[in-house]
Amino acid sequence: MRRRGERAKAAAEEEVKSVGRKAEQGAEEYQCTGLLEQDFPELCARAGIAAVPKVTPRPAPSFPADEEPAEPPLPEVLAAIERKFGSFQPRIQVERDHGDPQSVRAVFLRGWKMEEDRLGVLSRCLPTLAGLRALHLWKVGLTEQLLPALAALLARCPRLRTLSLEGSPLPELAFPTLMGSDSALTHLSLRNSGVGDAGARRVGQSLAALGSSNRGLVSLVLSFNRISDLGAGYIAQGLRLNRSLLSLSLANNDIGDTGATRLAEVLGPFALTHAEVVERRRLLLAEALGRTLTIPKDSEGQSEQRSSLAPDKLLPAKYGKTPAKKKESLRKEETRQPKKPPEPRAARGRDAKASGQEKPSPEAADPAHPLLEEARQEQGSVILPGNRALLNLNLTHNRITQRGLGAFLAALEGQQREKKPKVPGQQGLLCLSLQKNRIPAHSPALARLRELLPPQDAPPSAPCQEEQQDPGT
Repeated sequence: MRRRGERAKAAAEEEVKSVGRKAEQGAEEYQCTGLLEQDFPELCARAGIAAVPKVTPRPAPSFPADEEPAEPPLPEVLAAIERKFGSFQPRIQVERDHGDPQSVRAVFLRGWKMEEDRLGVLSRCLPTLAGLRALHLWKVGLTEQLLPALAALLARCPRLRTLSLEGSPLPELAFPTLMGSDSALTHLSLRNSGVGDAGARRVGQSLAALGSSNRGLVSLVLSFNRISDLGAGYIAQGLRLNRSLLSLSLANNDIGDTGATRLAEVLGPFALTHAEVVERRRLLLAEALGRTLTIPKDSEGQSEQRSSLAPDKLLPAKYGKTPAKKKESLRKEETRQPKKPPEPRAARGRDAKASGQEKPSPEAADPAHPLLEEARQEQGSVILPGNRALLNLNLTHNRITQRGLGAFLAALEGQQREKKPKVPGQQGLLCLSLQKNRIPAHSPALARLRELLPPQDAPPSAPCQEEQQDPGT
């Protein structure tokens, strides 16, 4: 009897394996047609996936009427209740252009837990949607093991520029994967994704660092997370050298005056750190030599040797104008020594202007790297004009008081003193949302803020209702 039971169990296991192999082979043999309503259920059936949500059109958004509507009949009331609570069930919806089934522009997947076989089905059918531009995933439970497959899926959709990953905790490796320098995304929403200070640090490093910078991301939504003052400081660090991000939402977090001050400091002139000064001089020297700005860095030993020689050769760039007597002694020393290549003098001549200003060459009028922006010398420090590319900043529903508001006012007044930005397209902050913070409604500083940023000057990327409402609705 035992042997019979073991044979039956082995036969059942072999049957399950054969069914899985057949489903796998069927999924490989199937050719997608570009119709999601047909391809998605067929691939799921061939892969042996049960409980597949039906693909339905996404209903158009409804707006409140001016007149009070009449009481709807009972069937409409029941349908509205079903729609309201149907969001808790797995579903997949599509938005189309002009109702054409083959012109899907956005896909909304809600409540369908992402697993390897399910992500494999999406990797087969989504790239065949030629017009797909947005992918919205809500409560899909993305894991670290699925990140490479998701990145490969995004790369295979050539027109996909908008991604929403909301309602599920994200692993820390998700941020460099989605926001790296090679990412093609322009709009990224990570609402209610459990992003804390550790995740905010990854976000700041992905926005910009000395070695790399994201130059494609235009808007970033980090609302309804757990970012505190520490995390806001990490994000502010990334904004120092980022000139592509136009809109940033940090609504419904735990940011106080310290974090607000760190963000405000980035909007105004700030001093470069020692590492940034060294990188700036390396870029200026490479430009003077006629090389590209992406030349490989030297080895560690050569880098240390160069950094040890840099203070002597680039002394005027750091300390401003050199006295005439010292210049004369330097000329005499140079005549005694063998003739050296003119590269250091070119960099020195660029940095040591009589007016104390550091001006890039005409080729760098629209610099590819923020460190090549026009800077000034002040008390032995190199000062950059600050981030003027960010247009919209949403800090609604945090813990900011009048002290944090004062820091933003100082930065905005400094930006508006310069009517014409030195870099085209960087006019400075146009919309700052500070509602539902700890600022009195009759505060003079708040009235001054409204004068500097009137409502009609708000950019199109101002915080929308979707950001301020509870996620998942």
